Amino acid sequence: MNTPTAHPNTANHAVVPRERWLAERKTLLAHERELTHLRDQIARERRALPWVRVDKDYVFHTAKGPRTLSDLFAGRRQLLVQHFMLGPGWEQGCPSCSYMADHADGMTIHLAHRDTTFVAISRAPLAEILRFQQRMGWRFEWVSSNGNEFNFDYGVSFTPAEQAANRVTYNYGPQAFESEELPGISVFYKDDAGQVFHTYSTYRRGVEVMMGTYHLLDLTPLGRNERDVPYKMEWVRHHDRYEPQPAPGCPACTSHG
Repeated sequence: MNTPTAHPNTANHAVVPRERWLAERKTLLAHERELTHLRDQIARERRALPWVRVDKDYVFHTAKGPRTLSDLFAGRRQLLVQHFMLGPGWEQGCPSCSYMADHADGMTIHLAHRDTTFVAISRAPLAEILRFQQRMGWRFEWVSSNGNEFNFDYGVSFTPAEQAANRVTYNYGPQAFESEELPGISVFYKDDAGQVFHTYSTYRRGVEVMMGTYHLLDLTPLGRNERDVPYKMEWVRHHDRYEPQPAPGCPACTSHG
């Protein structure tokens, strides 16, 4: 377990009359509205991006047999792909990608009613994917790109040559080799003629769009409560690997506060 940042309390945080709190809350609300409008603007710019036709015939291993990228749309126009970090031979998936995936099952029904299919794609063989998926209890579609170039083409897997050179391209720029697999989210669209287009991909902190827990924590006094270290998500565990939490109000909860 890591040591979180210091907890706020009445000794180090302002406590004010309701009227002053309301005035400062309204100031913050103005900033929140600015952010909302900026987010709307960026969403419009994202939708206006040009598309790239997908010409490769990617074939994926699925629980229902071989499926093309076009098949993964499952009859809908839009496809959201989580590039899930689970490489061949890995014992388990990346904890941070698992944290993302923990939010997926509740969204799939709503996405489907907006003409959008969600699927996770990893380079591990299908049997290794299904074994880990069963352990985690997830129901969303998860397929294997093992044997095709999908992960490499969309910038989330890296060849032995790139690794040896300690130079890869990730998040639209060159960087030192970090891992054979990295996270991302990609979006595809299929038109009435059956043509598939790549419309968008995001990496690094862009994948926080799937992390609803983070967005709720950002509303709280403690916030994300992460240590000031390069990998802020060091605290995240697979949901079946967290230590039991002490009962609220017990001495273990307050001994460090």
